[in-house]
Amino acid sequence: MLRWTVIFIILAIVAGIFGFGGIAAGAAGIAKVLFFIFIVLFILSLISGRRSI
Repeated sequence: MLRWTVIFIILAIVAGIFGFGGIAAGAAGIAKVLFFIFIVLFILSLISGRRSI
């Protein structure tokens, strides 16, 4: 999932360079959502991993 976040960030940067504002904003929004989902899942895995030890 972190790989998809990086892909959408790169897509947003490239689209921003070429002036496609709507595409860049959409890709940046998707990257932001995926990043926060990744962070939440990472924190949940840390919490659940500590309980099993």
